[in-house]
Amino acid sequence: MRYLKRFASTAIVAGALVLAACTNWLSVDNPNVIDNDALDPVADAALLAKSAQQNFASAYGHLIVYSSWFVGETDVSETFPTRNEFGRRDITIQNGSLDTDVWFPLSQSASSAYLVLDVVLPNPDANINYARANLVLGFSYVFMAEQFCRGTVLSGPELTTSAMLDSAVAHFTLAITRATGAGGADTALAHAARVGLARAHLQAGRLPEAITAASAVSAGFNYNLTYIDDLAQRFRLANRMWFYVRDRGSIAVAPIWRIGPELPAPTVQNVEPRVPWRVTASTGDFAPQDAAYASDRGVPYAIQQKYTDYNIPVRLASRLEADYIIAEAQGTAAQLTLIDARRVANGQPVYGGATDANSVLTEFFTQKGFDFYLEGKRMGDFQRYPANIIGVPVPGSTYWKPGFAPVSNNTCFPLPITEIDNNPNLN
Repeated sequence: MRYLKRFASTAIVAGALVLAACTNWLSVDNPNVIDNDALDPVADAALLAKSAQQNFASAYGHLIVYSSWFVGETDVSETFPTRNEFGRRDITIQNGSLDTDVWFPLSQSASSAYLVLDVVLPNPDANINYARANLVLGFSYVFMAEQFCRGTVLSGPELTTSAMLDSAVAHFTLAITRATGAGGADTALAHAARVGLARAHLQAGRLPEAITAASAVSAGFNYNLTYIDDLAQRFRLANRMWFYVRDRGSIAVAPIWRIGPELPAPTVQNVEPRVPWRVTASTGDFAPQDAAYASDRGVPYAIQQKYTDYNIPVRLASRLEADYIIAEAQGTAAQLTLIDARRVANGQPVYGGATDANSVLTEFFTQKGFDFYLEGKRMGDFQRYPANIIGVPVPGSTYWKPGFAPVSNNTCFPLPITEIDNNPNLN
């Protein structure tokens, strides 16, 4: 892992502006670099903690996009071979996008959180900066466990999936304690951490613990990560899903998620309101990066309309996710109840398919896929129940785009060669 001793202004100033509307940091001698020695770790703890959260927010967008290609939420309407490797489930350790777009942002979010935790701050048991840093670390470890075959933090030893999930549990538990102690509006961090804790336990197969954590989340709770439209820093601070629609045309809604008939552009398709999309022209604004998309895929190019601007927030944790965790852990009857509730809430009739456990589980994850489309949940679901996740490219099948080898059988992302070569604890 690349562990930074000095921080670019985009890592500290821009992140703090998003979360705290701080303006005095714009007056610096060098607008591109803030020296680490100019920071007071105690006095600036809130700035560092919020910067760690913004580092994670940036990583979160990348993780959503790349995993969406991997599990078939979106098509890779993109020319980069490195990105098509994700769509083909055949990712090499030399893949440059794996390093710069996926692993490094996630590693940076973890490293910046540890910078806060390494500082001795007052009132540690009720310090909101410790709570925020632990929340960031908890989710960093969860995504590492769900998406990567193995992990490491701060150039440390190899971490197995089990170890990563145990670390996530430890940090979420601390986040709950610290945020609860801080009280006030900061209890939102505690509820977000409870959702993360339940998610980590579920992924680890600890169902009673997952139910307990999820049940403690308040009704109607939502925790969003914030993004802004800063033309100079869009790659870092903007909503990643919109960036990859508007700026590059890299993601298209995969056909399996397009519910309803194809409507002429620019009509938004809302037959399934949880995955709004619209067909767009093959050239001009909103055109795919791969100019041959329509002929290659045999369907019109469709862009997601869940996020329609650079400053649209993205949900990280919610009571709805907690409800899904509880129902999955409780079994078929609870899953059927939630399936029908979510179908009715979104204008569909109640489920009328087969009611054996396997069929219900497939429908359960399909409804969850609609509810959390492009929110980074589906790859974790795929790790737990690969046979029940619709739309994932099938190993050995022909990749839809000509000129590429067939789909392979990767189930997770490898660590990039840069991490392996620079970490003495890995081989």
